[in-house]
Parts: sequence; C-alpha cells; structure tokens
Amino acid sequence: MNGLSLAQAQAIVAGTLKEARSRDAKPLAVIVLDAGGHPVAFAREDGATYFRRTIAAAKATGALGMGADTRVLAQRAVGNPVFFQSVAAAVGGDIAFSPGGVLVRTGSAVIGAVGVSGDTGECDEECALAGIAAAGLGDEK
Repeated sequence: MNGLSLAQAQAIVAGTLKEARSRDAKPLAVIVLDAGGHPVAFAREDGATYFRRTIAAAKATGALGMGADTRVLAQRAVGNPVFFQSVAAAVGGDIAFSPGGVLVRTGSAVIGAVGVSGDTGECDEECALAGIAAAGLGDEK
C-alpha cells in the first residue's frame, strides 16, 4: 500500500488519545492528513477548546508543507525568523511552529501527517508519536 488508509488514520487518532489519557494530558484535538493534505481522521476530546482543531490542522499542514516535523520547523524559525514569517504569510497563517505536527512515514516515504493540540507542544508531540507507533507506522527518515 502506498498511501495512508482510513484504518491507519483512525488507529493513529486512537493511539494518540490513549497516550494522552495515560499522561492525564489536557483535552486534545487530533487530525490526520494524507500526503496530499486531505483530512482522513479527526477527533476532539470533550473539553478541548474551540481553536484546538485549527491549531492541530496547522501543525499537520505545516509539517507536510515544509517536509519536517513542527519541532524542527520551530527550531529553524529561531535562526531565520523573517523567512518563517514570510512562509506563514504566504500560506495564509495555515502553519504552526510548535511541536505536535509529525510526519507519518512508511519506510522513507511520507504518507501523511498528524497534528495534535491541547497540551504543551512536547506532550502533543509525544502523544502523536505514540499514535503513529500504535498504528504500526514508523518514523524512519
């Protein structure tokens, strides 16, 4: 299979939320996009605030559009803020420079991205990684 299936995307969401509950994380929103940026699965936990879906989508979209996890993008933005401000303007603000946007890979191929928002960026990212692992997908580069 070359793409991200609905079953895999749903497994990522379920695994992400399972990890969040095991950590007693704040309520999360989780979105999984395919490699073309199309939403495949989404969930918002009870109590997750209104903007969490939008922020999660911006994390996933940013990771896909820039070809790197948002943790890496945030680190790069520190060293080149003018460029990254320009990127944000060029994409209409549909990018977030905070951990929690993670590329989904099979082998070396990017098949999608997951975006998580609701807790700290670090917790969001760790939950996303757990969700990807729960779906049997790796983060090989």
